[in-house]
Amino acid sequence: MAGVSFRASQGANKRKTYFLLASMGVLVWLIVYAALTYFGKSSTAIVPIAVGIALISVWGSYYSSDSIVLRMTGASQIQESDNPNLFNLIQEVTIASGLPMPKVAIVDDSAPNAFATGRNAEHAVIAFTTGILNVMDRDQLQGVVAHEMSHVGNRDTLVSAVAATTAGAIALLSDFLTRMIWFGGGRRDSRDSNSNPLALVVSLVVIVLAPIAAVLLKSAVSRRREALADATAVSFTRNPAGLRSALEVLAADSTVVHQRSTAVAHIWIESPLDARSVSRLFATHPPIEERIAALRAMESLGPAS
Repeated sequence: MAGVSFRASQGANKRKTYFLLASMGVLVWLIVYAALTYFGKSSTAIVPIAVGIALISVWGSYYSSDSIVLRMTGASQIQESDNPNLFNLIQEVTIASGLPMPKVAIVDDSAPNAFATGRNAEHAVIAFTTGILNVMDRDQLQGVVAHEMSHVGNRDTLVSAVAATTAGAIALLSDFLTRMIWFGGGRRDSRDSNSNPLALVVSLVVIVLAPIAAVLLKSAVSRRREALADATAVSFTRNPAGLRSALEVLAADSTVVHQRSTAVAHIWIESPLDARSVSRLFATHPPIEERIAALRAMESLGPAS
């Protein structure tokens, strides 16, 4: 397989993310159009209500994401005096990336893993399990730090919030419309004799299946952002071998963090969910073997220009 530079990988992942987000916008339009086709214009009032509720709930979580995630993962913020070596390593990456120094937290867990959270670079937190600090050498840990700082620099919490907001609005719309179908006596405009039966069937299918499609797109966005963070990390360190080696350590380790809720599975550098129990279509991370292979391909090109 021909090697691909980290800049080409960054560009490809960004383009795919934009395409996926645009696809979610198209899905919103489809479900609204399906609702208007099935129920008539009487259903239009549902749209702003559902979108408004989704915006309030998801964006509220986004603005307090750092404190919420720290509580959910059991992470505790530390000071530089608690781990000077770790802070020095993070400071090196912040200088290379041009990003501000984030807050640092530790999760008391033997499973090697790490994550980044916070609504922007000024409110970012990167956290490490005690396990990852114990098993990784300096180059490997630098790769992990660069990956997490890449999430901060790429505004992945914002992208995730947009995807989650859209998926939430679609799920809410679908739920309302499905209830109207089953408990509201069917189609509101049933007296319209000019209705196309095929169009009504297609509209019904769109309404029912839209939430599944939204979850698939949201998962695909998350996978793209993980791949983008890997490529961006290389642009910070110019050392794909460090992150590649770190991922190999994670791949070889079978332990998982205790706090492996699906609500925060996407933020870890390696998904804490059992890959065998999650369909690849719904997975929040690309297969770790593929990530390792992509980094190895970058290594074959030598230092980035």
